[in-house]
Amino acid sequence: MMFNRPRPLDMTSRVWRMNEMRSDDSGDGPIALLRALIALAARYKISLLTCLFAGLTLAGLYAYSLPPTYKATAILLLEPRRSAASAGASGTEQSLDLNRADSELQTIKSERLLSGVFDSLKLQRSPELGPQQPGLPDKILGYVRSWLETAEGGRTAPPPTGSSSVDSTLVTNADIAAFLNFTKRISARRVGQSFVIEIEYASSDPTLPARVANATVSGYMFQVIAFKEQIARAGTDALQGRLDSLARQVDAAREAMQSGTLPSIPTPDADARVIGAALPPLGPSAPRKSLIIALGGVLGLLGGFGFVAIKLALDRRVRDGKELSRELDLLCLGSIPYVAGADGVPWRITNLQQERFVAAIHDLRTSLEIACTSLRNENSIVVAIVAWTADAGVSTICRGLAELISRSDRHVTLFKADDDGSGPADNRMSPTGSLAGATFAKLMPDQLAFDEVGGVAVLPIHSADVNANLFADFRNPRVRQIIDAARSKGDVLLDLPALCHSTDALALAAYADAVLVVARAGQTTIEEVSESVQMLRRAGANVVGTVINRAR
Repeated sequence: MMFNRPRPLDMTSRVWRMNEMRSDDSGDGPIALLRALIALAARYKISLLTCLFAGLTLAGLYAYSLPPTYKATAILLLEPRRSAASAGASGTEQSLDLNRADSELQTIKSERLLSGVFDSLKLQRSPELGPQQPGLPDKILGYVRSWLETAEGGRTAPPPTGSSSVDSTLVTNADIAAFLNFTKRISARRVGQSFVIEIEYASSDPTLPARVANATVSGYMFQVIAFKEQIARAGTDALQGRLDSLARQVDAAREAMQSGTLPSIPTPDADARVIGAALPPLGPSAPRKSLIIALGGVLGLLGGFGFVAIKLALDRRVRDGKELSRELDLLCLGSIPYVAGADGVPWRITNLQQERFVAAIHDLRTSLEIACTSLRNENSIVVAIVAWTADAGVSTICRGLAELISRSDRHVTLFKADDDGSGPADNRMSPTGSLAGATFAKLMPDQLAFDEVGGVAVLPIHSADVNANLFADFRNPRVRQIIDAARSKGDVLLDLPALCHSTDALALAAYADAVLVVARAGQTTIEEVSESVQMLRRAGANVVGTVINRAR
């Protein structure tokens, strides 16, 4: 594995275009969105399941805390109006039109009719119609209103007028408050543009809705028949039989309204016919607990996705190579798994973790060779590996690559930046024991003393002498001479120091033919990797890709 002199990036791009992402026809559209959602759901399944369970639980508690509501509906069909007969006439029919249907609908909704039904059924003392305790929102608004009044200097609000005074009066008057609650529970509506009117009442008492709906129908009939009876009695030549018939219909309608049923005798003078009596409901119509729970689950799931979206927007840590490539438009050449106590490539694989680690280093070496195919001939190239922080695992990757290459019967020189004590301290104190010391002492390449570690020639970049590190100039031509001398023997790997601590990495990266930026999954942010790439390129380094070092 021999390398050549560094060339511009466009030479490399003839074989592998490093800065161009491959076109993906499936990258847009609903299928791509669905795939992204499935990927997010798989990655954050714990958060989504937690939000889903919380939504179902809260919705279930809310659904079962609501009182059951029963509804009953009475159906009334309007018929042509018949006028009261006089002087022996049988009475004439008046035409029925849509305007009259709307008028009769308003008559059913009128306060006069509803108050008669309300009084007939004695609903003034119904517990569900009485004044209710204010709910939590009303209490909160009351507290806020009182706090605002106190903040304004203790001024009291002016006496309420208009609807506000009416509301305060209704609260003190239990009967009127009960009647208003009664009118909110009863409804009357036309079925389309027909002459059919549906009267519906909702209550928490399963026996009350049918009584109220039927009583409202009977009250409407009573009101119409009583009006005709008054007209008939006003006629001087009215027949007694006609009066008796109207009187019987009036009594039947009154009794039905008071008992909450329908008239027991035919009422032809009511100008309406009951086509569907209200029956006691077999079960509650509200709340729909299953629907509420399902809606709570959907809201919980949507809330979970919203939480994940916010988390993704705020958490910019690197997760995988695909995400990093998509964000930076730069290929990820490898993903190194975490292996406890890994300190290079072992001579014999003993467990699955070591096998995965060596396989990942092998794949990284292959990807690097493919990326640098156009730069290769019988000579070798210099590969630099760097990260933003010192704990990204650069030394482990460099040591693994160096040992794997050396076992292919190729000479490898490793310039390492970590001062972990792997070499003799006295040797690093000597100018010949480090690259910084050699630069500071102006030594020639043949005067350096490399350590032999696992078949790899190793030379620390920094010295144990602080003065040598501070005064060393890595842009000095002498550094290039040392690297070229190492290149003439074989491959050269630069284990560069962290970019956030020193700019020495920028100076040394310019000598490399290919630079890899290492990101630690779950710790390094995308912004840190992007800043590293930009700094390296501004320094003239050839950044060919990134490497993901997966954490534990």
